[in-house]
Amino acid sequence: MKIQKITPFLVDRFLLVRVYTDQGLVGNGEAGLWAHHGMVHRALLDLSDYYIGKDVSRIEHHFQTISRDSHFMGAALSAALSAIDIALWDIAGQAVGLPVHQLLGGRVRDKIKVYASVGGASVAECAAVAQKQVGAGYHALRLTPFMPGFERKTSSQVIGEAVAMVSAVREAVGFNIDLGLEIHRNLRPEEAIVLARELLPFRILYYEDPLAPQSLEAMEYIARTVPLPIATGERFYNIFQFKELIDRKIVSLIRPDLSLAGGFTQVKKIAAIAEAAFVGIFPHLMGSPVNIAAYCQLDAAIPNYVLMESNPTADAFNEIVDYPVERQGGYLLVSDRPGIGLKINENKLNRFPYQPKKIHGNFHADGSVAH
Repeated sequence: MKIQKITPFLVDRFLLVRVYTDQGLVGNGEAGLWAHHGMVHRALLDLSDYYIGKDVSRIEHHFQTISRDSHFMGAALSAALSAIDIALWDIAGQAVGLPVHQLLGGRVRDKIKVYASVGGASVAECAAVAQKQVGAGYHALRLTPFMPGFERKTSSQVIGEAVAMVSAVREAVGFNIDLGLEIHRNLRPEEAIVLARELLPFRILYYEDPLAPQSLEAMEYIARTVPLPIATGERFYNIFQFKELIDRKIVSLIRPDLSLAGGFTQVKKIAAIAEAAFVGIFPHLMGSPVNIAAYCQLDAAIPNYVLMESNPTADAFNEIVDYPVERQGGYLLVSDRPGIGLKINENKLNRFPYQPKKIHGNFHADGSVAH
């Protein structure tokens, strides 16, 4: 079976990909560099020149050929490769009538535990949202503990408000619900250390991205200094970055993005490296119902999966696929349909015009750039 055509689709905030074959099967995938889909779209068009006419089944070979041909890599190229890789695995499953998780070794779980995000314009509103999410069946919550406009406040104000918010949410839901914190790279090292120490009484499952990910040295300093489990990796785009992160013993959880870090071909390997070090997989998920379906196939097949986002905002786009993933309380159900379990409805895509991300910036009170 040969690859006949590759077509990328810019849809709302997503970049979808379809890979067409000479035998009529069409693979579905999605790219995950959400802030720069225009660049990845161009990369997909360039990569098509290599893929067209090639054997669909040689997925690993194609990945190695492209990634090592000139040894130039980066997030845009990796996102494009990831989208095509997902689509090729989708075709492989369709060709033999099996879901991708069967091709990866079979299920190790029957459903996928997910967390619900908690937010609000005040501490009280965050607590109320947390209670509502637990009432809807979620056993895990994630909170970004910063009030709007926190960039223009003093460090002590930001830390005080964060502690108050976490305290209110924990009081609202009790200590039997998992609670993780997404810091969104918003703190400096000294702030991350002080905040982490004040959060110890609240049984925090993970302390995600306390710093920007560019410096592993700085992240290692935080990990050695604070007694909260660190989670990071959503901006990483290859297996080598994850191996260094794991080898440094910095993290309890890593956050590979299936649609950025190499698709099924590479993320399955990343998960295996992490498994050998007892590091959990906490996938970073953004995107459309296509991504959700693909992630469920991966999560079902890796033993060290821990948690991922439920991503209910994607439900507004369910019509662009034929079989969106089913939700059941705080879980997503794993499809046994061939491939990733759904197909993109091309005739519905025009209903959702592309929404490129604009650069606006975030600034401190003195005008310097925050985050």
